[in-house]
Amino acid sequence: TLVGCAVSLLLHMTQTEACPPSCSCRSLEEGEDLHVDCSSRKLVEMPALPMNTKRLYLQNNSLTSVPPGALDSLHSLEEVKMSDNPWNCDCHILYLKLWLEDVSAPSLANIRCASPAPVRMKPLGQLTGNELGICKTLLPIRCLQFFWRDLILIAGAVITFILVAWALKFSKKLVFQINLSQYDSRGWLLRGHISKNH
Repeated sequence: TLVGCAVSLLLHMTQTEACPPSCSCRSLEEGEDLHVDCSSRKLVEMPALPMNTKRLYLQNNSLTSVPPGALDSLHSLEEVKMSDNPWNCDCHILYLKLWLEDVSAPSLANIRCASPAPVRMKPLGQLTGNELGICKTLLPIRCLQFFWRDLILIAGAVITFILVAWALKFSKKLVFQINLSQYDSRGWLLRGHISKNH
């Protein structure tokens, strides 16, 4: 068990403190937190970052977007710099915009869009929903499937309700007609019996 604990501790340390090969990392004086410098490394995608990153520098690279969820594990983060990247401010940039609004508003103010043309050089923080485009693509496919499934179920329930209501109405009419026809046949029989007696 002692060996198992040591192995799990080692794995935890490598997961939280492994420095991306394209970056330089150094420990901060406060303890286990890291200063991760990935600036000016010609990065085209976000590297896998240590969870104990406290300061993150990603400026002056070739980053165009950040995959949704890529920065969610950085709970210790206090400072981030991401300016001077050719950010593509379409619907896919929405994750980064919302994340920076929560974590680092000053960094958000320094990020400018490189594309598409209508928002070129505009600060990311000032973009509205209309400028970011229709964000249907951000909905996971499962969500869309659930939406259509629920829509079909609701439509099915409505159709079933209409058919049951129609069937009940029709069955009441049918019962009424059967009762009426029985009454009529009894009436004819009774009249026939009375006329025979007279």
